Amino acid sequence: MNRRQFIGVSSAATAGLLLSSKLRAQSPVTARPQPKIPRWRGFNLTELTGGRRGNTYKESDFAWMQEWGFDFARLPCSYWAWSSPKDWLKIDDAAINPIDQALAFGQAHGTHINLGLHRIPGYCVNGRELEPYLLFDSPRDSMQRALEAAVHHWSYLARRFKDVPASRLSFDLFNEPPFMPDQSRYVEVAKALIAAIREVSPDRLITADGADIGQTPVLGLIDEGIVQSTRGYQPKMVSHYTAKWVPPAEFESLEKPTWPMVDKHGITWNKEKLRTELIAKWQPLTARGAPVHVGEWGCVPQTPHAVCLAWMTDMMSLWKEAGWGWSMWNLRGGFGIVDSGRADVKYEDFRGHKLDRQMLELLLAN
Repeated sequence: MNRRQFIGVSSAATAGLLLSSKLRAQSPVTARPQPKIPRWRGFNLTELTGGRRGNTYKESDFAWMQEWGFDFARLPCSYWAWSSPKDWLKIDDAAINPIDQALAFGQAHGTHINLGLHRIPGYCVNGRELEPYLLFDSPRDSMQRALEAAVHHWSYLARRFKDVPASRLSFDLFNEPPFMPDQSRYVEVAKALIAAIREVSPDRLITADGADIGQTPVLGLIDEGIVQSTRGYQPKMVSHYTAKWVPPAEFESLEKPTWPMVDKHGITWNKEKLRTELIAKWQPLTARGAPVHVGEWGCVPQTPHAVCLAWMTDMMSLWKEAGWGWSMWNLRGGFGIVDSGRADVKYEDFRGHKLDRQMLELLLAN
């Protein structure tokens, strides 16, 4: 399907739902009560994050999490895993079977599944230019076409999983909205997606990431009765040391990490600085009863292990004090506790894998 064909087909396919959403937005809306959530702790499972077809989730991940006492798995997915930027409206039903499988694993092992779109039609925090139309910062007709496609995908997913109880499955709208001078466009997009989901599944628990790649609360969504998801990557001079995918301007310093650490502006980053950036910043939202969950956090393997653990200790202490749950990026791999590839860790053999026991014990204590 070319772009010209997409314009006509997508408008016809989603006009009814978008019209319903617009009418709701124009009508007086009663604020929904704020949801109550457990202090979920767990990991991101990233098999579908890159959008590669044929990847499947591993039951062993769920079994290990249950064995250790974790109860949450965030599934950040690219819509490319079941669709294509060449034809946004075409969804391959069978390609979503791995998510069905993950839900079964979650039920068997007592794990709540948080299904989200790491890449949504029109936007991804990495490589957004690969989308045919953009959800943000583009001409209005382009943003509308992307929104229509995004609504189409969430309507599909809401129908597909309509009968799965909210206690087992929640939805995360999309990963890490861009930095923005104001939040009006993000609020518009999020409300349209929320309306699309609730059109099908009124009681589904919904999460929206904070603005500015998850770092800033969105007060314009307070009346929607949703969870807001924050991040645990500050300061990036510790969490993403040497990471090539992070723009250089986002690093507070390029020096080898310590903890605490003084950045290039002479600012000391320590537990109290983290309290200001990660907790106090969200107080206007939490003061009104809105729940917060840390959807992603962790530290690259290039950061010295002792520094990583000291930083993590302060982060988790603050979240525990605030009553926030979290999900580390990831379970297996560079940010995680299994097969992370750190050069300065004495790993424990764990069923054919390398387990960072010291990091695991720290997680379990928080």
